[in-house]
Amino acid sequence: MISIKTIGANLLALFFALSFAFAQDFSIPTSWRNSSISRDYDERLSIARNAFDIMMLAIYHLNMEFDGIGLWQSGNVFGSMANFDYIADSNVYEDIVDEGLRTSFNIYRYDVWSVSTCLLPVFFRADEVTCIHASTTTTSSGGLQALTTPTEHTNINHLLYAIAVWLHVSDYIVAPENVRTGIHLKKEFTLAPTCDGVTMVGGVFWTVDALQMEINSVTTSLYMTLSAFLAEATGDQQYIDAAVLSAQWILNQNINSDDILLDTVNGHDCQRGQPGDTVLTYNSGKYLEGLSVLADVTGNGFWRDVMVNITVATMKGAPWHGSDGIITEGGDPEENTDAVGFKAILIRGLDEVYTRSATNKPLQRLISRYVDVQYNALLDLAGNDNVYSASWTGPPQNFTTWGQLAALDVMVASLNAEGEDRRRIYGDHDQYTWLRRLRRNLGSIWKQEDR
Repeated sequence: MISIKTIGANLLALFFALSFAFAQDFSIPTSWRNSSISRDYDERLSIARNAFDIMMLAIYHLNMEFDGIGLWQSGNVFGSMANFDYIADSNVYEDIVDEGLRTSFNIYRYDVWSVSTCLLPVFFRADEVTCIHASTTTTSSGGLQALTTPTEHTNINHLLYAIAVWLHVSDYIVAPENVRTGIHLKKEFTLAPTCDGVTMVGGVFWTVDALQMEINSVTTSLYMTLSAFLAEATGDQQYIDAAVLSAQWILNQNINSDDILLDTVNGHDCQRGQPGDTVLTYNSGKYLEGLSVLADVTGNGFWRDVMVNITVATMKGAPWHGSDGIITEGGDPEENTDAVGFKAILIRGLDEVYTRSATNKPLQRLISRYVDVQYNALLDLAGNDNVYSASWTGPPQNFTTWGQLAALDVMVASLNAEGEDRRRIYGDHDQYTWLRRLRRNLGSIWKQEDR
């Protein structure tokens, strides 16, 4: 596998290195467990609906959060719902997603965006600059539903939410002028202009706390993803420029020699957090989602090659699954952590890559089979009566919101199984195409008061 860590500041050299991405190994590991789906589309649709119905029993409508997981992870539920409607070409969850988006925006708005940037894909991601997650990604905002029956009022509001979030989080990006002066107007410490001899331009601070120094992959990738989706929706060059800067920061600073994203870099002294070699599924997953959009909006083969390399690495070279291919990260059924709360972000990101890789059938097949492995594990090993364990290797457990949350994106991605009539085709040009793209995987950045 070709490593992309060698980039340093030499983008051109990296481009040539990645030009050999065609040599990637797209074969399906024979050790993967049950890497095909036998259930037909209607059965998979019903299974997904049942999983959401169980989850809805835990919602608290006053603040639109789910019992036991809080704001940050609740956004992911709405993102999964929006993606369901988008893929299934339905409006089943339109109203609840819209209510969740409006409620969160009204409650948390800028006054409590005290930490982080959270991209909210179809869901909200609300963590520090990374909040409601949905995959950070698609603006929960949009309930994907708008995909099929959008109204003018809803369209405008969701787009305005996304832009407002982007403008707010843009104040916490490391811009070229910050690197030149060592000063960031939102922070009360001296900024490191470079780490390991490479520029810090493009990184996004984890929280809005003036003394908080960490810049991490998920926050930066969320911002990059939001920028790319806004670029696709509006055609505005400023969003493309922002997405490129943040995508480049990841390559410069926070990816290891195996093409797996690392977690955190201190913006003051360049120290690494977690420990420094920590890798989590959601970091690579969110970055992949944004890369797939960035490759489309720029038409730059460099970003597509980076996307392909990292995609293959996440499925065939990462430490978060065993030889059977089943993701084991966040597998403690008794404890809710970021690892379990956002483990399905990788599946969401891979699904976006799948959708935007029609010209790379071997890559699509590999992704489809990897999703099938997770899907079958959930149903065969970790599920009972539409309730799913946080441990995808099993055994089944009693209902927990975090266990159920982790399964939702897998259930949705199964609707895009290889060979199905794809419902998310980006080639159509009806008047709502831009909004469908926006709502499905747009991200929004929110903040959470305490982290």
